[in-house]
Amino acid sequence: MNCDKKTMLLYAVTDRAWTQKQTLYEQVEDALRGGVTCVQLREKKLSEKEFLDEAVKMKQLCSKYHVPLFINDCVDVAIKCGADGIHVGQEDMAVKDVRALVGEHMMIGVSVHSVEEAVDAVKNGADCLGVGAVFSTSTKNDAEIVEIETISEICRAVDVPVVAIGGLNKDNILKLSGSGVDGVALVSAIFSADNIEQECRELYRISETMVRR
Repeated sequence: MNCDKKTMLLYAVTDRAWTQKQTLYEQVEDALRGGVTCVQLREKKLSEKEFLDEAVKMKQLCSKYHVPLFINDCVDVAIKCGADGIHVGQEDMAVKDVRALVGEHMMIGVSVHSVEEAVDAVKNGADCLGVGAVFSTSTKNDAEIVEIETISEICRAVDVPVVAIGGLNKDNILKLSGSGVDGVALVSAIFSADNIEQECRELYRISETMVRR
């Protein structure tokens, strides 16, 4: 299934670290109101049943706003909740095996760190790529930094949408101008904000400017 690059512009990746005042569902809805174009539901500590129950609700919410929902890592949850996509890393299931399970109608996103990984992922069926970490990030302490020049090389080497991730916020997104990326994936820049909806409106504007330059 092909991925529309417009859905990569402002890609929200969930994290429960900032749910003290709101539920994750409420935070995601605020982000959707603010203009996020894609949501990835990432849960590392829930049981599969809890993950699925949440995913079903998030799928309904994202559909209400006509925004695709990706599930991080868990193929079974993605299939059962009817997600629009599944995102996997280099240490997770091989892309060709994921495709065999999810069929042709679910998008597959893959985390990559080099041109070789990017080309291999696309060859095996990836519909979009997440590249990073661009900057150091507190949400993934072991993330290796990918230079912006490498990101540009990846964008030139593949014909699928590419989203940058890792340590990005409204103060540094414009450093990606001219790199060729189709958007940015954000965690703390969205979910740690005091006013998520307002912050997403600003992030959307900046991301749109970055892509156009």
